Formats: sequence, C-alpha cells, structure tokens
Amino acid sequence: MLSRSLLPTPLGQLVLVHDEDGVLWASEFHDDPAAIEASLARFAPGTMVEADVPLPAHLEDAFRGYFGGAFDSFDELMTGRFGTPFERAVWAALRTIPAGETRSYAAIAALLGDIGKARAVGAANARNPLAIVVPCHRVIGSDGGLAGYAHGLARKEWLLRHEGWRPAQDPML
Repeated sequence: MLSRSLLPTPLGQLVLVHDEDGVLWASEFHDDPAAIEASLARFAPGTMVEADVPLPAHLEDAFRGYFGGAFDSFDELMTGRFGTPFERAVWAALRTIPAGETRSYAAIAALLGDIGKARAVGAANARNPLAIVVPCHRVIGSDGGLAGYAHGLARKEWLLRHEGWRPAQDPML
C-alpha cells in the first residue's frame, strides 16, 4: 500500500506518494490531481493509496532542504522503480544537470547517444512522476526558451531562479 502526504511549499501544496519504507513514488503539485492519478495508474496500477498520512521525516527534511537552498538534498532519496528503460535513462540524465543550469532536449538526447530522440526525451520528461526530485524543470528549448513544464512556466522559472539560474550566464545558451 502507498500513502499520500501533503507538504506546503512556496509554490503550493505538493502531494507526495510514498510507501511504508519511505520510498518516494510520486511528487506532484496539489493543483494537478489528475497528474498524480495518471502516474499511479501507470506506475502502480491497482495500488491502494491511504490519504493524509504524516510525511516521513526524511522526505520532509529533503524537500524543506531543497526549498531552503540545499540543492543536493534529494541525492540520497530512494525512489520507486518505474518507467521504461528509455524513460529511466532520461530521468537519470536529468538528475545529473547541476542546480542553476539547464540543458536542451537535444542535449539530453545527445547525452543518451541519439540527438534524433529530442522529442522522445520531451515525452519522457512530460511523464516524470517526481516533480522537483527529477529536475525536469532544468530542461529548456534549444532556443533557450522555457519550453514545456507540466506544472506551469511560472513555477519552472521560479525553480530555476531559486537554484541560481541566470539566463545570460547559462552554459546552455
């Protein structure tokens, strides 16, 4: 069984879905319950979710650390194993982008060995069930624009600026 907990953040409530061992399965903003349901249906079909469970301390500490400026607070966080092999490769690549920097979809595709898969990288990015932990907000368009973010471009820009991103100094641009 999975549990659902709410965590207030500067960007609104986050819904965190975790198991009894504190492994994180999903993190989505509360204003997008359909994304949570879609993630769970895809990655944990038929799983019962107990609502409004106290958040395990280590998960709360990790998220509070991130919002407090400790951008490495998710490094040791255990997450559920889900996604296709390609999606997992994309998500692992996203976790290598340093806070305050961005990469294009094409750059991630090239890193994975096939620049022609930039659209597939974008699709995998869109299916990321772990908002902020797997930093899909650090992926931008090849033109440097803040392209696509399931949680809204204002949140994407806020997260990037929180991490110290300055467009004129970005090595991607």
